[in-house]
Amino acid sequence: MVVDLVVIGTAITFGPLHNSAFILLLASRRGVRKGLAFLLSWLANLVAVIACVVLLTGGKPPLHHTSPSTAAVAAKLAIGVGLVLFGSYRLRQPPRPYRPPSWTGRIDKASLGTAAALAWLLQPWALVAAGAATVVDADLSSLSDWLALTGYCLLATLSLLIMEMYTVWAPDTAQARLSALRTWLEHHQEQLIVTLSLLAGLWLTASSIYALVA
Repeated sequence: MVVDLVVIGTAITFGPLHNSAFILLLASRRGVRKGLAFLLSWLANLVAVIACVVLLTGGKPPLHHTSPSTAAVAAKLAIGVGLVLFGSYRLRQPPRPYRPPSWTGRIDKASLGTAAALAWLLQPWALVAAGAATVVDADLSSLSDWLALTGYCLLATLSLLIMEMYTVWAPDTAQARLSALRTWLEHHQEQLIVTLSLLAGLWLTASSIYALVA
């Protein structure tokens, strides 16, 4: 479970779409507050998904090769295969010039509520769902599993935390460097999406097949 959560959390935190949007929020009026609203909403969504899974399992992992355990692994396998197919499809498409989404022009006037809603919309829900399927194996009577779940949430939020703190501590320097980072993300967005989809998908597929046959 721990390795799967590390892979999923890493893929989430490196996602280019939400990171680009977060940088735009930080550069807007009341950027630090909007960034905090986005960050807290992002983290709350991850925690809410985990809480729902834990409520369903009662905090105890299902026995291996029982129906609930097999269903969770099968769901993770389906997500892994879907990510591989998605990444392969995007890889075969001809390169397209980057066009910023229409909503980016309204970021400066966005409210705190809009910033929080944007975090919900931009979460990579396929990866979040894979994390939920993995959390089924969490045993809340074990301290190590509590630490694993906490580490997963923090890892999936790490890029946002770093950028938020950087903007608070060194706003002038942060603005210039984060702007350069956003430009780089925009020009490499397609490559990042394909790479993360393929790597995470292949890992989830392989680990799920192993869990089914082991």
